Amino acid sequence: MTTTATASGLSRRGLGPIIGVHVALLAGGAVALSLDEPAQGWGVLVCVVGYVVALLAVCRAKGNADLLALAGFLAFVSVFQVLPDWVLADLVGTLRFPDTGGPRVDDVIPLAMAAMWVAPLFAAVALAGGRPGLAALLAGAIFLGTELLAPSLGLWEPTGDTQRWNGVAVYVLPAEAALGWATATAFAHVRRSPVSVRIGAALAVSTFYLGALVLSHFVIDVAEWRITH
Repeated sequence: MTTTATASGLSRRGLGPIIGVHVALLAGGAVALSLDEPAQGWGVLVCVVGYVVALLAVCRAKGNADLLALAGFLAFVSVFQVLPDWVLADLVGTLRFPDTGGPRVDDVIPLAMAAMWVAPLFAAVALAGGRPGLAALLAGAIFLGTELLAPSLGLWEPTGDTQRWNGVAVYVLPAEAALGWATATAFAHVRRSPVSVRIGAALAVSTFYLGALVLSHFVIDVAEWRITH
């Protein structure tokens, strides 16, 4: 059996079932979000955790070591992504997560967020073939879509005094594009490293993202306000 690969070495073998996992995520997410509270929050948690497990299982079953490694790395990144969200919600005050049921971290963030970052980052990095620049562009486009939809779906919403475009906090968009770049760059360097190194790299990605968020918020919101006032 021949295996086609992108320029960066990410194999495209077995994409049909992997696409099917993402279709199932969309269908399951639609069902979960249609539920009433508190079943909605629990449904979203089950949906995103089931997606991550299914993605790992399908990548392994199809023998696609590259995408399996990517999915595994993103699972670590997604867990650490709770930390930037926590800072924004509890310290900076520019993000709020409605309580729709299910377990929460410090009564601030739904535990489901610890698995919710895998799908958009997997799509961005995989479709980019692991190329950081393209991953940044795709992540920016994908996250723009999620930011537009999230408030109406009851997942999260911007708060505080931030510049907004169609309900989206503008400062998060450059940071989310930078997250796509950082994720692809880190994965390229640690994809064949021991688990401890990949976990450390995943934490570094989330720390970089937090720094990008704070810097972007300062430049777009804080510094701009001080200049104009």
